[in-house]
Amino acid sequence: MSGAVQLPITGGCLCQYLASGSASVNMIFPADAVTVTGPLKTFDRIADSGNHVTRGFCPECGTQVTSGSIENGHLLVLRTGTLDDPNLMSPQATIWAGMAPDWAPIDPALPAHAKQPPPVA
Repeated sequence: MSGAVQLPITGGCLCQYLASGSASVNMIFPADAVTVTGPLKTFDRIADSGNHVTRGFCPECGTQVTSGSIENGHLLVLRTGTLDDPNLMSPQATIWAGMAPDWAPIDPALPAHAKQPPPVA
């Protein structure tokens, strides 16, 4: 990433198109625990789940940084690769596993959801 967008975190979808045909690795945080400094360019769409999704991209290099939905406004999804410390936590589940290619390395030790999991509180 270019460094134009910073993600200081104060708390603790499988999108094959954005990841060019494979899984993306994301972390989900309470929206009020994340401060994004610097501008993001956004793109809105209706997700396969039916949610109204806004994705935020670095305006300098185009890297996707955030994702969130109106329906789950209390949550913010961050692309793990954009964090200074991608080891902040390890994967906790696989979502949209039903759309994964046959060759996808899905960890059998993790919960796997065929589609979008139920909303969290």
